[in-house]
Amino acid sequence: MTKYANNAFLAMKITFINEVADLCERVGADVQDVARGIGSDDRIGRKFLQAGPGYGGSCFPKDTLALAKTAQDFDSPLRLIETLVAINDNRKRAMARKIMQAAGGDVRGKTIAVLGLTFKPNTDDMREAPSLSIVQALQDAGATIRAYDPEGMEHAKLLMPDIVFCPDAYEAATGASVTALITEWDEFKSLDFAKLRKVVASPMFVDLRNVYRPDEVSRHGFTIVGVGRKS
Repeated sequence: MTKYANNAFLAMKITFINEVADLCERVGADVQDVARGIGSDDRIGRKFLQAGPGYGGSCFPKDTLALAKTAQDFDSPLRLIETLVAINDNRKRAMARKIMQAAGGDVRGKTIAVLGLTFKPNTDDMREAPSLSIVQALQDAGATIRAYDPEGMEHAKLLMPDIVFCPDAYEAATGASVTALITEWDEFKSLDFAKLRKVVASPMFVDLRNVYRPDEVSRHGFTIVGVGRKS
């Protein structure tokens, strides 16, 4: 019970800030400012308040489902946990739609570059990674996917056999209508945007982890779309 409740609570923090991010986009606020503000409250804390494409991995998806199922089995349903599971599943598809909108609303026949495939950096773990749902939705809409991940591509090839795997970020972005950063690996935090600009088909950058300040990217001629902040 303690382990399930602990992981469900952390997953709830992630889901909460993702919902707040959507509202921030509508009202013109910046979710990073909001997260910094509420995280300064010691009762809440700063961790697990990074807006993004949803949680993945081996623990949060499994333990939230297990807690919800246990509660149902014992006739004490946890509606909050059931809802956050549904929100997180929908979150990944919403991020695919964000990429499609950045491409003009239609990705059929277009190339989308995906930077980062694993559910978090510094691992080769692809379990429940947001990239799986995002890539599938983009492919269903007719996109060609070129992808690069520093450590996860061997595992990803078993799950995504029909995408183009590339040796680095710039090769992945070659000919791309949209370049989407999905996993915040360190090497993606210092991209050479002047170099990137020379290889992309369209200078559109979707930053699903809010790694970059908009001015850092826009001065190289890119349009940047983030999560929970003004594009």
